[in-house]
Amino acid sequence: MTNDAARLRARLFHLLAATLVPAASLPWVCWAGGSGMRPAYHVAARYEIGGTEAGYDYLRVDGGSRRLFVAHGSRVEVINADSGVRLGEVSNLAGVHGIEIVEQLNLAFATSGADRTVAMFNPGTLQIVKRIKYLGAKPDALQYDPSSGLLFVVNGGETGDLSVIRPATGSIVDTVELGGGKLEEISFDGRGHGFVNDEQKSVVHVFDTRTRKRVAAWPLMPAKGPTGLAIDREHHRLFAACGNRLLAILDSDTGTMLGTVAIGADPDGAVFDRRSGRIFTSNRDGTLSVVGEWSPGNYALQQTVQTAPGARTIALDDETGRLFLPAGRFGAAAAPTTAEPEPHAPLIPESFAIIVIAP
Repeated sequence: MTNDAARLRARLFHLLAATLVPAASLPWVCWAGGSGMRPAYHVAARYEIGGTEAGYDYLRVDGGSRRLFVAHGSRVEVINADSGVRLGEVSNLAGVHGIEIVEQLNLAFATSGADRTVAMFNPGTLQIVKRIKYLGAKPDALQYDPSSGLLFVVNGGETGDLSVIRPATGSIVDTVELGGGKLEEISFDGRGHGFVNDEQKSVVHVFDTRTRKRVAAWPLMPAKGPTGLAIDREHHRLFAACGNRLLAILDSDTGTMLGTVAIGADPDGAVFDRRSGRIFTSNRDGTLSVVGEWSPGNYALQQTVQTAPGARTIALDDETGRLFLPAGRFGAAAAPTTAEPEPHAPLIPESFAIIVIAP
């Protein structure tokens, strides 16, 4: 290289450097391998719900009615997804956890962990039409599988199995024996296979949705303690959010571990946005981890969004790309005991709310 060429290159470098702005101050994120500059995610709103009940868990968006259904203590809170206006509730539930909506039947379902039932209700009128009895121990997450036309309920207690419900009639038709430890979230590939995280055994259980038999258990090491689970059906990728601050990425056909990505602490939810190609994990430490695929098969953390302490579960609005996370304000945690070595801080009454994240 000639001296003139070297001087020209140095001058161009300094001119370019003078125009750059620190990436943290930009409202856009440059993502290699994607569509160029993409908007960063941010807290757009906080929907105050209040109440004195401390427990909360999953939530679900009904895009057609623009309603958000939120598991909160002994009820399902129902609010307008766009404004946060409270619309009503489904009450008299015993420790509600999971919520699912089967749109073609105009039916919704909510698990009650304390009495081993599922409430079957009309998502428009919010009237309970049936209480489905009795499932395995501590019914928790649940999801409808369109390929089989069945509703699968994860029993997170000692039975370690799935209860299978025919949603049109609300009848229990089978049990899928998984031999699970502490089962968490469930996903389907739409081609006859279901997947369930096992937090205790650090595996993903695989079962056939037609025969309703367990077919495999895929190890997640080095990731441990999987909770949230999401799937990219088009590209056959499974994403398990794990308690040791790793997102495990697997081939959903073979179980091959494709890699891990560092995420926030103590996640309990994960969703995949097929429009943006991003994976989101909601973490109890008050962060939202945004993960993207920067080249085919290679994933990395794209952004960490500050949410609120305890914002550990998540729902995606497919219509708008917005995300909803339940949270609140917390008091001091109790002293650890043998029975409760890691006690959680108590929720302060009237502080329960939904954090809305927007692109």
